[in-house]
Amino acid sequence: MIDYQSILDEIYLEALNSSYKGEVASYIPELATIDVSNFGVYLKQLNGNSYSIGDWDKPFSIQSISKVLTLSKALQLIDCNIWDRVDVEPSGNPFNFLSLLEQENGIPRNPLINSGAIVVADILVSKLENPKEDFINYIRDLANDQTIDYNYKVAASEKEKGFKNYAIANLLKSYGNLKNPVEDVLDFYFHQCSIELNCEQITKVFYLFSNKGKCIQEIKRLTLSQVKRVNAIMLTCGFYDEAGEFAFTVGLPGKSGVGGGIVALLPNNFVIATWSPGLNEKGNSLIGMKALEQFTTKTGESIF
Repeated sequence: MIDYQSILDEIYLEALNSSYKGEVASYIPELATIDVSNFGVYLKQLNGNSYSIGDWDKPFSIQSISKVLTLSKALQLIDCNIWDRVDVEPSGNPFNFLSLLEQENGIPRNPLINSGAIVVADILVSKLENPKEDFINYIRDLANDQTIDYNYKVAASEKEKGFKNYAIANLLKSYGNLKNPVEDVLDFYFHQCSIELNCEQITKVFYLFSNKGKCIQEIKRLTLSQVKRVNAIMLTCGFYDEAGEFAFTVGLPGKSGVGGGIVALLPNNFVIATWSPGLNEKGNSLIGMKALEQFTTKTGESIF
């Protein structure tokens, strides 16, 4: 029998003793103020057991982790029609890369890079009656937690410095792959990235991807086919140009965000979330990546 708490305790102690914890995302002013020494882990098993350590209960901006959630909502609304506007291939490039988008005639390589997520945001702006309100309510319902909200200061900070995302959106618009005004789509996009969750809340929100499409209230949200596709995209595209490294060392579908969060899951077994705001050179949490590698190594639990 695996002693999960002891394993998390070991991982936590090693992280505390790490001399270098990465660099916070200073290009978003509101994120630049976060203490790099924060570190938390929360493990939620489908059998009802939970384990935690460190700063698991501190909320943080989930950033690109939100891209999985907008994708799942778009799949609810238009299902496979989404793949007419965004591909499912790994990009092998940074999350805000523009050149590939131009080479491929305005079709983003996958929905988890910025260009793909902006197309998904455009779909939600078109399909939802009150996009920001409806989307945050979707997240609240997944977690069964009505306290979840946007961090409006972070959203404003991203808008102020979001020049590259404006460039991406305008390029998409020039190829006809953005149906709504750029300002409307990016307003939604900046807000989705600003959502604040703690590690426990993230495991609740992502529970359905490990539980065959059923959220923690056992309500069916996605079909088995949709869950399979989302998990596959997380495995191959969830960490940008470090996706292969994560699959190789950790072996779980997952998603990172420049707020320092990482979520990963083993289908039919568990969801685990880590938060350490210091990033590596690829824009993924340095300590979080190491922690999850140690977790799957020590437990022997991965998809491989």
